[in-house]
Amino acid sequence: MYDKISRLLMFGDLTEDSILYQLGKAIDMVESGDYNKREATRQINAISKKLLMLATDYGFDDNLWHNYLTFYIIMNENPFSLVTEKTDVKPGSVNHLVENDFRILKELFDYDFSSLEKELGIESFSVFTNYNSVRKNEQMYNRNVSEKVRKLSKELEAAGDEKEFFNVITNFYKAYGVGMFGLNKAFRIEEIGLNDIKFVPINNMDEVVLDDLIGYEYQKQQLIDNTESFVAGKKANNVLLFGDSGTGKSTSIKAIVNQYYDDGLRMIEIYKHQFRYLSKIIASIKNRNYKYIIYMDDLSFEEHEIEYKFLKAVIEGGVETKPDNILIYATSNRRHLIKETWNDRNDQTNTDDRHHSDTVEEKLSLVHRFGVTISYSKPMQREYIDIVLGLASRAGITMPQEELIAKAKVWEMEQGGLSGRTAQQFIYHILGQKN
Repeated sequence: MYDKISRLLMFGDLTEDSILYQLGKAIDMVESGDYNKREATRQINAISKKLLMLATDYGFDDNLWHNYLTFYIIMNENPFSLVTEKTDVKPGSVNHLVENDFRILKELFDYDFSSLEKELGIESFSVFTNYNSVRKNEQMYNRNVSEKVRKLSKELEAAGDEKEFFNVITNFYKAYGVGMFGLNKAFRIEEIGLNDIKFVPINNMDEVVLDDLIGYEYQKQQLIDNTESFVAGKKANNVLLFGDSGTGKSTSIKAIVNQYYDDGLRMIEIYKHQFRYLSKIIASIKNRNYKYIIYMDDLSFEEHEIEYKFLKAVIEGGVETKPDNILIYATSNRRHLIKETWNDRNDQTNTDDRHHSDTVEEKLSLVHRFGVTISYSKPMQREYIDIVLGLASRAGITMPQEELIAKAKVWEMEQGGLSGRTAQQFIYHILGQKN
């Protein structure tokens, strides 16, 4: 097997700790006849455990070997896959080289493990190729990735030769892209060492949709209009959603990402202390064939904090213009983002800054760098009751309406005040009381 693997060109950049590399080496050792049976069995079992762990992480099923190879192919960012996600496949010499890779990968797909199992007296691969996974809570794995891998795996199983294999894979690249950005909706940033970062997929993002947010129709439509222009390649604005806590600002942005994922929309969540990496983040994604929302939740700055300068520089654009495939969507409880003190209002009290009014204006002008600002205000009591009734209907709560409303009013007064979040928490409370 490793002889086949070593002849891969575009898809051959295997690390020594990868499942495919280790399995190829182990199988070649057994097939050579010069091996220790106990050691070979131990190695195969260790590889089998890694395959099972991957299957658990991604909710794979049916044929874990095929699922793994499919996952490897669509995660592999190489010159061919990165170009194919952007443009249609063009005739050229590289296609012949890639078809040769796909011929090898198809042979790996069709590999018969029975002789290996007989030689070592094991049956793990018989189990893996007819695997029935234990049903898991969807929060335990990335359902979005799992579904795509399993569906594509079935299509590759049906491919008759490397040309059909080629067509199936390139059609997938065209529809979804390649690598983690092709498969996942949302990411966060993880710092590596002193001055480097990596993108980490968010596996359990809420499957919320805009209709889940009751009310705020005008606000949602503003967000939809701007986002639809963005994913269509038209001019669009950075957006600030501001207003009272618990009114659905963050929910709206998550719902937008879910709604336009199939149109190539992705989200990168970044925290205030990571703003110094903004230029590096943008440089990493500006040439990819996706539209990115850089998402900043609960954005605000205290008087002494200067991170807003990094944000302002990116929004305004320095020597390098902000790419057209990136927008910033932020939420805040503050309209002006930066805390303003009475000293800010009085030029005479601040003698350390001779151009104090300019400093104040620099702080307060950040909000004006967002082309669209959307206000999410606290609902009136009638609107709060409408939200409660709508959520109760969706949850299948059959309590008499008068009783439900009375309890909701008491809950609001005793708990978080009038907001959509309070209404949702009240519904959770009612559901928790049911027998």
